[in-house]
Amino acid sequence: MKDTRKRIVLVGASGVFGQRLAAMIARWPDVVLVLAARNTPPLEALAASLAKTRPAAKIEVARLDRLAPKRLAALAPWAVVDAAGPFQGQDHAFPHAVLKAGAHYVDLADARDFVGGFEAALDGQARAAGRWAITGASSTPALSHAALDAMTHGWSQIDRVEAAISPGARAPRGLSVVRALLAWAGGPVRLFTEGHWTTLPGWSRPRRTPFPGLGLRWTSLAETPDLDLLPARFHARREATFRAGLELPVLHLGLWALSVLRRTRLVRSLEPLAVVLGEAAGLVAPLGSDRGGMVVSAEGLDADGARRLARWSLCAEAGAGPNTPAAPAAAILRALLDGRLAAPPRATPCVGLLPLDAVLDPLRDLPIRTQLESQRPDAAGLFPRLLGDAWAALPPAVRHAHAGTQVVTLTGQARGRGAPGLAALVRRLQGMPPAGVHATTVTIAPDGAGERWTRRFGARTFGSVITPARDDPWAFEETVAPLTFRFTAAPYPGGFSWTFAGWRLGPIPLPRAWAPRTRARTFARNGVYRFRVLVTHPWLGVIFGYAGRLS
Repeated sequence: MKDTRKRIVLVGASGVFGQRLAAMIARWPDVVLVLAARNTPPLEALAASLAKTRPAAKIEVARLDRLAPKRLAALAPWAVVDAAGPFQGQDHAFPHAVLKAGAHYVDLADARDFVGGFEAALDGQARAAGRWAITGASSTPALSHAALDAMTHGWSQIDRVEAAISPGARAPRGLSVVRALLAWAGGPVRLFTEGHWTTLPGWSRPRRTPFPGLGLRWTSLAETPDLDLLPARFHARREATFRAGLELPVLHLGLWALSVLRRTRLVRSLEPLAVVLGEAAGLVAPLGSDRGGMVVSAEGLDADGARRLARWSLCAEAGAGPNTPAAPAAAILRALLDGRLAAPPRATPCVGLLPLDAVLDPLRDLPIRTQLESQRPDAAGLFPRLLGDAWAALPPAVRHAHAGTQVVTLTGQARGRGAPGLAALVRRLQGMPPAGVHATTVTIAPDGAGERWTRRFGARTFGSVITPARDDPWAFEETVAPLTFRFTAAPYPGGFSWTFAGWRLGPIPLPRAWAPRTRARTFARNGVYRFRVLVTHPWLGVIFGYAGRLS
């Protein structure tokens, strides 16, 4: 019986992203996966590993150099995926060869020049061959655009869009990834910002960017295809940028300092330092984590003409981050196999081809969380603004307490608990109650853009000030002098929760590893306002915990 399975040739299969993509494709029973690269021993090891987890998969190994693809036609490919990289400075000879062999072409390119010239170089050949040629099926531009399509659907105007990515320090990094970064760090980068096109150095404008689930991380201007495609597709009136970051400040700011050498023309390129800097990053990687993330934000006007902020974020745990750049390519291949791409086949960047859910589908079984948020920044009250569309669904008791437009006093009782010793001293100094049940009054008063909270537990009083975070419209801060704690608000059944995001002593940021663990929830049950707060510390135990009901 003739084998009807489609042959997918994966070039660069032994690389960081190629291995993840191979694992995704190996799940499919209707394909023959051909692992290809210049050296076959790593491919054979990968094939053996995949066979253990996917014994039914049909996997072959082939030696192939994309710079000299003479053996490509002999592999009889239905589709070819290029995950080798780097794509900076490469021409389009390999996708030409793929189309000539009668196969579809997909790549994970993040090089601005390669993606920018792709359609002009290949569209005629792709249409004549009746085959798809798709570039940039990766985090940028495929995933960033899918997120923005979902966030801004129906908007009447887009003023600003920004995407940012930050891998974990312990994430594996191939030499091609390091070379790609150093190819443009310090060099001239053209972008649309402040309402006009300008040129700035790559890896410039360092600032701390909030990544939901990860906290604040350093990011800088990155050279990616999105710098061209975001303004072209979304017509942002003010800004359309892409940023990238390294988790460890010593690495991120160290590269920023090195980029000065190129900015001042002391060196022509940092790319010759790729091996040395890659090894240096590996030495300090244990100081970081295996958690990475991506965030895409937009600002503009919705269909009603009201101001809107929207944000989509991804948080990858337990080293799952390198799967993210591979997922769009897997999603495109699956759509090709299922006949879900709108005809006719053509050459195009991987934007607007699939909805966000389809692009993320290959990640569904991994420890990766995503969320999409939307808010009206002009809304009155801190929590109505932070919770956005979720605010209207909250119970009346919760909305009354946290509307933020008038003084609200709630009375009832609360039960407190906590560890002895130093934790008990901290409770007394802060005005927190001892263990037991106490008559409780909570007064919430508007204070500028924030709120002033006064909690009375029996004879003790505990006060704090809650304000919007100045550098993040999605966060708020609670100050209990001299400490300030940063939180985000998220919907919770019947109410909302506070999620800890960082802390500082005065203006000095403090390590999250030293921070107390905080769990706070506000909700209503049977029409009664309730709250639960638990603050623990690995050195002190339970500093305080209290729960109660108020009316």
